[in-house]
Amino acid sequence: MKTGLPRVELRKRLERAISGGHPWLYRDALAAAPRLPDGAVVRVTSRSGRALAIGFWDARSPIAVRVIGGADGAAAPTDLPAVVEERIASALARRLAVLDGGETDAFRWLHGEGDRVPGVHVDLYGAAASLRYDGDGARAFYGACALPERLVAAAANAGIELRTIVERLRARGGGAAAAEERSAVVLGAAPPPEIEIRENGLRFGVDLMRGQKGGLFLDQRDNRARVRTLAPGRRVLNLFGYTGGFSVYAAAGGARATVTVDAAAPAIAAARRNFERNRLATDDDRFVAGDAFDFLERAGRARERFDLVISDPPSFVPNRRALPTGLRAYRRLHRLCAAVTAPGGTLCAASCSSHVDREAFLTTLREGAHDAGRQVELREVSGAGPDHPVLSQFPEGDYLKFAVVHL
Repeated sequence: MKTGLPRVELRKRLERAISGGHPWLYRDALAAAPRLPDGAVVRVTSRSGRALAIGFWDARSPIAVRVIGGADGAAAPTDLPAVVEERIASALARRLAVLDGGETDAFRWLHGEGDRVPGVHVDLYGAAASLRYDGDGARAFYGACALPERLVAAAANAGIELRTIVERLRARGGGAAAAEERSAVVLGAAPPPEIEIRENGLRFGVDLMRGQKGGLFLDQRDNRARVRTLAPGRRVLNLFGYTGGFSVYAAAGGARATVTVDAAAPAIAAARRNFERNRLATDDDRFVAGDAFDFLERAGRARERFDLVISDPPSFVPNRRALPTGLRAYRRLHRLCAAVTAPGGTLCAASCSSHVDREAFLTTLREGAHDAGRQVELREVSGAGPDHPVLSQFPEGDYLKFAVVHL
């Protein structure tokens, strides 16, 4: 066995999972938690001392080690920057092979574990990128690999000028504060308050410094395109609409009218601008800054009906402890959505929580519709696009559910 790296010994028998490619090792799976700095490269061994994998350490996360190679892979820390460089270049080549650059210049470049760069996500928005690390271990490891500079070089090799990289920083602390994010420029000049990008030929404004998920929910790109095909001649309701992505696609597809609802007034203002930049008439379109549940309650009492309803809420289940409460919230939401969907109409319901599997989510959809006195006919279930790859050995990466049902 090669030496020179700190050794992390397994307490649980996870040899099969590791050899199968699962990239996470939880702290409670280890025989002991050594005192190592964030980002330290470690060798994972079995209880008998057999080398199993190489990964990097996180001193505080429940995920203590993220695996970056097998026992026969790159063994020395000096090798790892080259490994990272090869993987980010390969990931970019795969995206460019399936996306039409003339129609779309915003996509997820690095999808963490799905691209064998665990703990890091990079979204490309034209000449700018939004970078997020999952924990201090990932930040330290990829920082030592000079990730921002390698991103610029890989983009240049692919004919893309990457001028700005912004890092999304999750706030420390518990409760709601832990979910808040701030941004910092880590390379290049600060971006303007709103940059314009293209997605399937449509134009959107993106606020890299303050916008959610880096400015646009790129994982819903293909589902937005699906909504465009469902929208012609229909009255459309877009709940938790953020900056109006689904609404823009619906209007561009020939919707008779759209209603966009989001709790954040700045997001609703951005939705209006997105309609304007795509030269979409707004005479029959409404933009509502308010709570989606309250809107649905009022619409239900007023017997307002929509031919196509899109529900794309934030995660109701941020962790496994929240699962029972979150499932009840989904069921209530789907009851209210079904109640305002016209007979013969379509409901598109989404969940972005990895802690809610597809069957549990679809159960809340069926039960919610039943509570509203409606029956559902499931037409299709999809997830994120090809720039959000999911490894078969890492089912935790299959987080997005997008169900299309007929009511």
